[in-house]
Amino acid sequence: MSNLRTVQGALRVEGASKRDPRSQFAALCFRRKKKGVEILLISSRDSDRWIIPKGWPMDGKTPAEAAGIEAWEEAGVRGTTLDLCVGLYSYSKEIDGADPLPCIVSVFPVEVKSLADKYPEAGERRRKWFSAKKAASKVREPDLKAILKGFLPPPPAT
Repeated sequence: MSNLRTVQGALRVEGASKRDPRSQFAALCFRRKKKGVEILLISSRDSDRWIIPKGWPMDGKTPAEAAGIEAWEEAGVRGTTLDLCVGLYSYSKEIDGADPLPCIVSVFPVEVKSLADKYPEAGERRRKWFSAKKAASKVREPDLKAILKGFLPPPPAT
């Protein structure tokens, strides 16, 4: 699925207080085009907003590995996940009418090599490519807008 460069060790997931901010890991899925970088956004399942794939920490996985797994599950992305956090953003996660959970999301780039037609959440979400500027205009969170708008991919691996 991905070629991972692992710098940080795997996480051990422990319980937390219900009021503590929660960590999530997200995949900034991108591809290189002649006119610049394109970013893949997906629709959320509940509100149909444009977002990037993200999820909770996974026991025994690094943050970058977890982001790569989310990219596969939510968007069918096959590519290379980079062990390089390009930014953080926060939001409040609504879960089944309970008090919103404050979440802090670490964002890891995933260079997309291909998109699968069949993947775990196919049929539950839409996915679409945008320029970095257009992608930034489509998401709601101000810090994520800044990350997308200013994203510069690392040089291609040789």
